[in-house]
Amino acid sequence: MKRLLCVMLTVFASSAAMANLDLAKSKNCMSCHSVEVKLVGPSYKDVAKKYNGQKDAEDKLVQKVMNGGSGTWGAMVMPPNPQVTEAEAHILVKWILKAK
Repeated sequence: MKRLLCVMLTVFASSAAMANLDLAKSKNCMSCHSVEVKLVGPSYKDVAKKYNGQKDAEDKLVQKVMNGGSGTWGAMVMPPNPQVTEAEAHILVKWILKAK
C-alpha cells in the first residue's frame, strides 16, 4: 500500500511539474528562460537559489512576471508579460521556486 501511494505521489508530482512547464511554454517564458541553464534570462534553478528562504519572494516575483523588471540579473531587462494573469503568475513562481 505504501509503495502504491509513493508511486501515485511521484506520478502526480511529475504531472504537476509538466503542467507548469506547459504553462511556462504557453506564456512564452521559455523563450528567455530554461530550468537548468541561463539563456537570455537566468535559469529557474538560479532564481530558486537566489530567492531561497525569502518570505516575500513569491509576491516579489509575481510582480516581476507581470510587470517586468531590471537590474537583479544584470543589464538585461525582463519585459512585462500581459499574457499572464496574477493567478497564473503565482502558479509559475511557486513552480520556479521549487526548481532547486
